Amino acid sequence: MARLGTARTAGNWIGADGRPVVAVTDAEAARTVRRAGVEAKVVPHSMDELKSATGTLRSAPRVSGTAWAVDYRTNRVVVRADRTVSAGDWSRMSRVAAGIGGFVHMERTEGSFTARLNGAQPILSTGGRCSAGFNVTDGRRDFILTAGHCGPSGSTWFADNQGDRQLGRTVNSAFPGSDFSLVQYDSGRAGPGADVVAVGGGKGVRITGAADPSVGQRVFRSGSTSGLHDGQVTALNATVNYPEGTVTGLIETDVCAEPGDSGGPMFSEGVALGVTSGGSGDCTTGGTTFFQPVTKALTALNVKLLVSAGNTGGQGAASSPAPSAPASRGSAAPSAASPGSAAPVTGGAEGRTLLARLTDTRNVGPGLLVVAGSLIALVATRYIRSEQDRKAYQRYYSATWN
Repeated sequence: MARLGTARTAGNWIGADGRPVVAVTDAEAARTVRRAGVEAKVVPHSMDELKSATGTLRSAPRVSGTAWAVDYRTNRVVVRADRTVSAGDWSRMSRVAAGIGGFVHMERTEGSFTARLNGAQPILSTGGRCSAGFNVTDGRRDFILTAGHCGPSGSTWFADNQGDRQLGRTVNSAFPGSDFSLVQYDSGRAGPGADVVAVGGGKGVRITGAADPSVGQRVFRSGSTSGLHDGQVTALNATVNYPEGTVTGLIETDVCAEPGDSGGPMFSEGVALGVTSGGSGDCTTGGTTFFQPVTKALTALNVKLLVSAGNTGGQGAASSPAPSAPASRGSAAPSAASPGSAAPVTGGAEGRTLLARLTDTRNVGPGLLVVAGSLIALVATRYIRSEQDRKAYQRYYSATWN
């Protein structure tokens, strides 16, 4: 594909039989691809044309509640608008799409595109209930990688409902534009089981590395609200115009998610792929969910995954690069993919890694949760910021509390 270039190709995906498929724009390019043992599909529009279309959409006036991505399999750019988009904005966007060409497809979607954050509760020290993603390290300290919209730098996180067990603070955050952040453990260490993400019922999945996903790949997501769910990657490099701002470079999937699942891990075959950003719908009716790619976040933050000792040469080597794993499974059909190697979430409340506890849906008050209904406890605890800081956080998030 690299040899043919973006002027003669238009993306690739995993077919239903598990074999890769490459979209090409001419018969000669198709023969080149087939000689390499890969299935080819001839399409009318190149990747250059498709990217030019998304560039035109980005340069148009921003409309909150819209999203777009390139659909490799249909050779189209799909623009979606949720129920919050007015008839006037829909009409204006439709005119922009018509000016680009017939391969830009407009469609309405149920619900609304929101960050998967429970912003309905008046919490004080974070933006809402989120989910832990993956444990990472800079070689000296350990962190939780989660969503950036969960809270700006300085946000204080707790591991219980009452706010009397401080977990850590956000030390680096990117949102909008991207959607990732680092929560530094107060203890400096993630603890035993740092390479395991919980999937509910006392069960977990061992994380062995990080990679970029492929369109058509079966993936799994775990969150503190809705637990474990699966689906397929439907597009890459998606753009979403949340009410709080625009985020680009996201992974689009048909996996469901709900408020509070923000920041939770997406993975397949034990390989870390993304952290939950936002989307529309829920796990009753289904919907679209977008993820921040893990590889981009790790690079931007200059951290590495904490993976099992067998993949790093021992616990002391946890800061060395985690081995990358292929995003696809070769000739295996997507339906045959699994979350990864089972790893029990065992031990008492103090013996389990916080990442596992916070993503276990059996817990009361799962996730990184501060309940505003217990304001007296929050004020009384020695971990709460000053009154001035709390008011600053209230002002910062008032736009997302509806």
